[in-house]
Amino acid sequence: MTATERLGTYLNGHVAGANAGVATAERLAGRIRTEPAAGTVAQLVADITSDREQLQAIIDRLGVSGHPIKKAVGRVAGAVPRLAVAEVLTGSEHLTVLLEAETLALGVDGKLALWEALMAVVPAHPQLGDFDLAGLAARAREQRERVEEIRLTAARRSFAAAE
Repeated sequence: MTATERLGTYLNGHVAGANAGVATAERLAGRIRTEPAAGTVAQLVADITSDREQLQAIIDRLGVSGHPIKKAVGRVAGAVPRLAVAEVLTGSEHLTVLLEAETLALGVDGKLALWEALMAVVPAHPQLGDFDLAGLAARAREQRERVEEIRLTAARRSFAAAE
């Protein structure tokens, strides 16, 4: 397998993560639609969707489209977190929000790692220089800060509230 093919495998794995991230952000937006942070989550949905589009543009530019079976596995894997944080299992709306926010935070951390890895390999894949990877990394850091506010609010509501 060539370095470009390995990069394609890596990128397509991140597409699966991005799909799961969009779905998680959309679920989180639905759960807190009446909360003060609703606008923040709506913006996260838009940003994560845009980041996924940028990732797809990178894949297209490199010519490393994914394997259909790997894409299907990624869709199935993206459904697993949804089951784990279902309110019927957590017993608490606030705990469900906390777990979804943590899932989203992990995804954003992974996305930041992706952008940083791509910046490190621009010399080997110059076409990556056509993308604002530093800007995407900065946006991931901002997204992580916004998710953290939601996560900590949910933690306080879950564990510090009166029984």
